[in-house]
Amino acid sequence: MYQINLSKECGCVKKNGYGGIREFDSKDDALEEAQRLVQEMNDKFCKKHRFTLAEQGSNFLIQVIDNR
Repeated sequence: MYQINLSKECGCVKKNGYGGIREFDSKDDALEEAQRLVQEMNDKFCKKHRFTLAEQGSNFLIQVIDNR
């Protein structure tokens, strides 16, 4: 089982329903979805944060970083 997690949930994540853990049977499916989410969040959210992707074993962590 492969998971996508967020390091924290900013207001845009909560407002747009992106929170919570997502689980996949395939690593490729999880990676593809995680990359899609990162791209979409960076393109469409308010720009107070940026989002990056890190692989941690069988998990993918979407990190929320303040734009200061």
